[in-house]
Amino acid sequence: MSFISAHVLDSVHGCPAQGIDVTLLTGDGRTIATATTDEDGRVGELGPDTLESGHYRIVFATEPYFAGRGMETFYPFVSVDFTAREEQGHYHVPLLLSPFAYSTYRGS
Repeated sequence: MSFISAHVLDSVHGCPAQGIDVTLLTGDGRTIATATTDEDGRVGELGPDTLESGHYRIVFATEPYFAGRGMETFYPFVSVDFTAREEQGHYHVPLLLSPFAYSTYRGS
């Protein structure tokens, strides 16, 4: 199991957001891994099995997703910065998305 996973839900259409490119970066901007959300809006494997404790960023490429639905968006991407602790074992980062708002939280 990957140390990081993610999930995107389209709150406008009430469904998973399939086809969003997701990038995991170090705190200083180096790319660790990339993936694309599946038909359930999930990325189950985003990076290695473990990460050192530190600051990380997940970037969700939201503009192509909304453009593919004929919608404009205020947020061309959503960047979520977080602190991971190696001893925690796993982090899940959900994103609730609409063209003009988003929210995120630490999932389980």
